[in-house]
Amino acid sequence: MELPVVQAGMGGGLAGHRLAAAVSASGGLGTIGLLAPAELRREIAVVRALSDKPLAVNLLLPFARRAHFEAAAEADVLVTFWGRPERRTRNVWMHQCGSVQEALEARAAGADAVIAQGCEAGGHVRGSMPAVELLAAVRSAVGEDYPVLSAGGIATAAEVASRLRLGAEAAVCGTIFLMTDESGAHPAYKERLVQARETILTELFGAGWPAPHRVIANEATSRWLRGDPRGPAWLRALHRASAPVLSRAPLTLQLRLAGAQRASRPVFGPAAATADGPPNLIDAGPLYAGQCVERIADIRPAHERVHALVP
Repeated sequence: MELPVVQAGMGGGLAGHRLAAAVSASGGLGTIGLLAPAELRREIAVVRALSDKPLAVNLLLPFARRAHFEAAAEADVLVTFWGRPERRTRNVWMHQCGSVQEALEARAAGADAVIAQGCEAGGHVRGSMPAVELLAAVRSAVGEDYPVLSAGGIATAAEVASRLRLGAEAAVCGTIFLMTDESGAHPAYKERLVQARETILTELFGAGWPAPHRVIANEATSRWLRGDPRGPAWLRALHRASAPVLSRAPLTLQLRLAGAQRASRPVFGPAAATADGPPNLIDAGPLYAGQCVERIADIRPAHERVHALVP
């Protein structure tokens, strides 16, 4: 890496080879998000053909199987998230954490670095502390010589500079790279992001993964979050009960099920609206975004985003 900027590994096709290659070629660290193993291998191969720069793969532990780790070994860096930290690669390994305790567990398990994710982040939110507070707490706990990266609420060079001054090795950014020409988000999803001025921390889209996630509003949230931003209690209970089964289903099957989602039917999974995916997810799926979305007013090429974040 030449620059202290890491692109978050947004799964399901949001962060594919086009975005990862563009970020890495610009001096940052591009990341491919979770996909089916065969597709993940193809995406890595395309990036390798486009660039010799460092490449990361992000695996979500509730869904990752042996074949995912085997495919990810072809990248330079493995990022894991949402589960017990465990070294599963000979390459560089970073674990994204939501608490000091999880960061200490990752260090003890042999992680080369941790990513401290603040509650401002988009997508699935591991912890409850603001990013600046969590960064300071993790930095103090793991010691000055252990690498800590910071994620959540970053959209400007000034914010990157602030995290670096607080001891972060680099800034990890998702929303600002979601809003690029190269991201795999559906064009209508990108338009909604440009217009958005606030986010919702909910558990509405938790079929298979009953975890808090930050999104912007759509028809599904307007219909089902009137009483509680987390979602109806009975629906959250259903998500928890069905997660052990649904999380084991192949990703290809989960995407097919996502194509049947409707805002009027309260069965919502975590699959996001991608350019090549079912358009029903614009209003019946999660439109992930961090709180910094209110400070991002347009869609730009990824290389411009990278250099605009450099202090």
